Amino acid sequence: MSDGLDDVVAAHTVLSEVDGQAGRLIIRGHSLDDLAGRMSFEAVTRLLWDGFFDDLPQDLAPALGAARLEVFAEVSALDSGLLDRTPVEAMRALTARLADGDELEVALKLTAAPAVFTAAVVRAQAGEAPVPPDPKLGHAADILRMLRGKPAPEAEAQALDTYLVTVSDHGLNASTFAARVIASTRAGLTSAVLGGIGALKGPLHGGAPGPIIEMLDEIGQPENARTWIEAALARGDRLMGFGHRVYRVCDPRADALKGAVRRLTAATQTRPGRLAFAEAVETAALAILKAHKPGRTLDTNVELYTALLLEALDFPPSAFTCVFAMGRVSGWIAHAREQLAGGRLIRPQSVYVGPMPRQAA
Repeated sequence: MSDGLDDVVAAHTVLSEVDGQAGRLIIRGHSLDDLAGRMSFEAVTRLLWDGFFDDLPQDLAPALGAARLEVFAEVSALDSGLLDRTPVEAMRALTARLADGDELEVALKLTAAPAVFTAAVVRAQAGEAPVPPDPKLGHAADILRMLRGKPAPEAEAQALDTYLVTVSDHGLNASTFAARVIASTRAGLTSAVLGGIGALKGPLHGGAPGPIIEMLDEIGQPENARTWIEAALARGDRLMGFGHRVYRVCDPRADALKGAVRRLTAATQTRPGRLAFAEAVETAALAILKAHKPGRTLDTNVELYTALLLEALDFPPSAFTCVFAMGRVSGWIAHAREQLAGGRLIRPQSVYVGPMPRQAA
């Protein structure tokens, strides 16, 4: 038996392969390099869903735009109780208001939900009125418009679109596995997506990028990096942004997002020093980790440049997990539909290690 189910095959899938030894991510026959920055989130969502819905349109953008407009009606349920919660908890609660089912209409609404609800929650928590969607815009561009209340520059919309594509699917990670388990009970797509959000919320999964901003702010200057990192490791702290459960070389998503941050910085000239600072921290961290843990490969993972990109796009760190869900939801739905097509209830065994009952004399 393997702790954490390492090396246990729990599904056969056509959706994605995570090759940890080669540092490669394949999504439906395409390498991440061929998708990120080259194909829109709507197009990648259609790629993931192809074959799982009979009535799937060739162009998903208009249908997803209409779905954003439909789910915006649920924003009226935002009250002081929800606004006292974290953005991911408030977004999850609003998503739970959507009817369950396995139809394409449900899938589209669930894909729209994290985008619409996160923007509304962030604005409401800042004392600003939620902004209705514009169904004619692309998904990434409309997310930024709903967040800010005004159109975003094309370079920023492209950067967010690249992020959504990059995190859209990633093998049988914790949240995707949770979604597949729920889907296998035939509970419906809404239940599966809510399970995915619940798993993503954890600090060992989608909740990881937020603390990276805290780390960078605490380090402050490049010359402080070595001292700060060595002190953190001496305390036994986990160094966010480095190391991955599967990848034994650099996480390909980190490379894709680092390129997106560079392009965004060059196009907008927004905080160019922040990227240089993060790269200095990255260099110091990799050198220190190699010296401290010579037997382990701890390379940069997706979290570091996720944090930089989302910070540059004006998302508060408290909402970073919500933005992760905006991209990953399309993968959850694809896996749920694939699991449903297989028709098998996921029900693993466990090994009992507790005490045995006493035998009567």
